[in-house]
Amino acid sequence: MKNEIMSIIALILGIILIAFPILGYIGVNSICGLSILLIAIYLLLSGVNEVDYQFVKSILNTIIGLILLIISIFILFNPNLIISFNGIIPYLVGIFLIIIGLIGIISDRESKYGFYIGILGIVLGLVYLIIVLFMSNQIILGSIVGIWLIICGLLKFIDRY
Repeated sequence: MKNEIMSIIALILGIILIAFPILGYIGVNSICGLSILLIAIYLLLSGVNEVDYQFVKSILNTIIGLILLIISIFILFNPNLIISFNGIIPYLVGIFLIIIGLIGIISDRESKYGFYIGILGIVLGLVYLIIVLFMSNQIILGSIVGIWLIICGLLKFIDRY
């Protein structure tokens, strides 16, 4: 039951992240802040969900989720505090997607699709970094993280059956 709810939450967060940039003109830093916030929510919920059977992954997800939550709050609510880091903010999302993918590859051996979620995180993290380098289009950047959340939710939902 917990995994189904976690999958539905990931799907909802992904749809929100894909729909949010399309609604209007939003800056790249705002999309990156929202992306980091939704990834943090997903990791915190995933960490709580997996504490019973994957303790190490649960602790890693919770720690990274807390770090991302603090970073996203600074980016979204106090952009003047982090103005000196303005150039690296878009890169943080791609770097953390790669880190989350590595954690998924290393620690998620019990589930059928955990390895694929990890590979997907690494690939989409690299694609995110390439797009930040060349285009920095907020609709594409938000969509990449939204697609990652939707696919993670679908694979976790399918994994239980």
